[in-house]
Amino acid sequence: MAETHAVRVRDGETETETETELTATDGQNLRTLLLDAGFEVYAPAAKVANCGGNGLCASCGVRVHTDDGTEPTADHWHDRLAARYGYPRLSCQVSVTEPLTVELIEKRYWGQLLPR
Repeated sequence: MAETHAVRVRDGETETETETELTATDGQNLRTLLLDAGFEVYAPAAKVANCGGNGLCASCGVRVHTDDGTEPTADHWHDRLAARYGYPRLSCQVSVTEPLTVELIEKRYWGQLLPR
């Protein structure tokens, strides 16, 4: 039987935030897990025009950390920059290999983040 990991997904602003727990198989792609569960990782325009999970369009960003508050290992060049400068991680480039907490980020267009 394949190993599984809990993935807690936080969706929404602090007052209206909801948290859902998903189960991922070891090594499962985070973007695929989120989309299959009905969560949106893209801004409206990027829902149609995106790279399909190849790490090129940088529009599927989420904030992600492990149970101890650190970020999962960054293997993709964009995610190494994200880890270094605090950008959101590309969900298409994160493999679930341990329990994670994912915060969905509201975006207006393409990968742009809304101001806080």
